[in-house]
Amino acid sequence: MLRTPVHGTRLDILEWLKDPAAHFPSQRHVDPAEHAVHVGPVAAKLGVPRRVAETHLGLLAGLGLLRIRRIRRRTYYRRDEVRIAEVARMFEKGW
Repeated sequence: MLRTPVHGTRLDILEWLKDPAAHFPSQRHVDPAEHAVHVGPVAAKLGVPRRVAETHLGLLAGLGLLRIRRIRRRTYYRRDEVRIAEVARMFEKGW
């Protein structure tokens, strides 16, 4: 579990999702700041196939660092700031 979020690509994704409107183009009929970002723009920004991006997003969501929301047939991802703060506090305490 602890090694999963350390991967540089996943750290990049978490950083981009702090301000999705600044890092991702507007999505058709969806405001990225309001509804987060689906896998397509993440894969495009990483320069990887959608499946690779889905794996990274799935691992982060599985750790609870990302929240998932389904809108129609797409899954949107956004940071879970509360969970990220909890994890950061654990590491600050030397866990």
